[in-house]
Amino acid sequence: MRPSPTAVRYASVLLAGTLTTTGLALAPTATALPARDTAAATTGAAPAVAGIDFTDIEGDGGITLKANVALPEGATAGTARKYPLIVLPTSWGMPQIEYLVQAKKLADAGYVVVSYNSRGFWQSGGRIETGGPEDIADASRVIDWALAHTPADKDRIGMGGVSYGAGISLLAAGHDPRIKAVAALSGWADLIESIYSGRTQHLQAAGLLGGAGELTGRPSPELRQVLKDFLASDLDKEDEMIAWGKKRSPATYLDRINRNGAAVMLGNAWGDSIFPPNQYADFYEKLRVPKRLEFRPGDHATPEATGLLGLPNDTWSHAHDWFDHYLKGEDNGIDTQPPVQLKSRTTGAYEGYADWKDVPSGARTLALNDTRELATGKDSGANGGTMFLTGILDQFLKLPPVVSMPLLPRSRAAVWESGRYGSDTAVRGTTTLHTTVTSTASSGTFYAYLYDVGPLGTGKLITHAPYTFHDRTPGKPFAVDLDLFSTAYDVPAGHRLALVVDTADPLYAEYNPDGARLTFSSPAQDPSRLTVPTRDADRRQ
Repeated sequence: MRPSPTAVRYASVLLAGTLTTTGLALAPTATALPARDTAAATTGAAPAVAGIDFTDIEGDGGITLKANVALPEGATAGTARKYPLIVLPTSWGMPQIEYLVQAKKLADAGYVVVSYNSRGFWQSGGRIETGGPEDIADASRVIDWALAHTPADKDRIGMGGVSYGAGISLLAAGHDPRIKAVAALSGWADLIESIYSGRTQHLQAAGLLGGAGELTGRPSPELRQVLKDFLASDLDKEDEMIAWGKKRSPATYLDRINRNGAAVMLGNAWGDSIFPPNQYADFYEKLRVPKRLEFRPGDHATPEATGLLGLPNDTWSHAHDWFDHYLKGEDNGIDTQPPVQLKSRTTGAYEGYADWKDVPSGARTLALNDTRELATGKDSGANGGTMFLTGILDQFLKLPPVVSMPLLPRSRAAVWESGRYGSDTAVRGTTTLHTTVTSTASSGTFYAYLYDVGPLGTGKLITHAPYTFHDRTPGKPFAVDLDLFSTAYDVPAGHRLALVVDTADPLYAEYNPDGARLTFSSPAQDPSRLTVPTRDADRRQ
């Protein structure tokens, strides 16, 4: 009934502020921050001239949002010509200069661009509300300001951003019908499914968010309490935490987003260790607006990072095309391409699909026939890796976490292997596990890992997921269905697939009491199995 000791130590270090974000916030550590809510500045303070100007914008409740404005060449506030507007809220922990490069590119392409530091961070006023009502209201206030002080067109308004900016943009699209297009990059649609999937706290992710918030801003009392309860695995507060997360999830406002009709582009990384891809894919399937979904190798915000530095970047290029089509009416083909675009972790090639459900065209099933019994709370060596480092190594060097399958201790790891496959196996989509579990305790946690195993027994991690249960009758079997994190990975001919299950992983919380044991079985009337989605036809573009 506790987080693993390793995970607790890691989360404590993060919350103490000794680590700062990399993919989440590519910014220097803040050494001095305002300890008060900044008084609102005069809203007409920005000189509306070509180039980039820094200004103050009055946010919800009268707080000041530090912002910058980029205008097309020759544009002025009093001109009769109107330009499409793009609003970019900053990422978690990032200063207001985050989007300067992209803002200048967009302005050169004929947009009015207003980027602002999200409330509670750096020199903006207020407290960090984590996509709460105040953040949604701020987005509308920024739009109001832009319409009043720049030559922005009220009928052509877009929002976008990375990570926190992506989430706020989606939330705003559900509350402000003036928004016509959104590019939400490395964001979240379901906050609970992101950091509490499988009913298991993602401790490194939550710890990192909390630590970065303390370093670069002023968390609200509510956020501090939620993080404290979350990291302490306080089950008495679970309902409150879930309600808090749902209020801040774009998926909660799906009907409003569909009704308002903004065209939505979603982009994310296969290995995003804060906002895993499944929750974006689920959200995409339920959207009833013009939409696009892109997944690439990497970790949180790493697919967009080079674009923030001005380097060539597919994600930002596609986002610009998205805005150009839906705000400027350009016939650039972005709407005629297959709307689901996946980049393989193995080949680096793009694949196009008409819908997310069309991604797998077949499946390989691994029967989990033999019973396995595990001692809990002891790491076998199989794990999901380390935040950012794992995803970055996979993105740039194609080096996922590895284990030696023959050397995994079977008292700590349950292992099932397939036979060798005679042809390449393209894993595409969401692998599902169905099994029967019997525990000696009422609560417990396990982690499922899918590996690509080569001829020498070296296993490369394809995907994984955590699972926690509570209030089960000790000794009574129960069925478990678990979705592993979606991915695109190619297993070479001659290799095997292997499922490994163990009960300790420093990425996550753990609820296995001392001395507890887990048994995985396959009843005849309900056989256990792993279903791996595959793509049969070559879909490379």
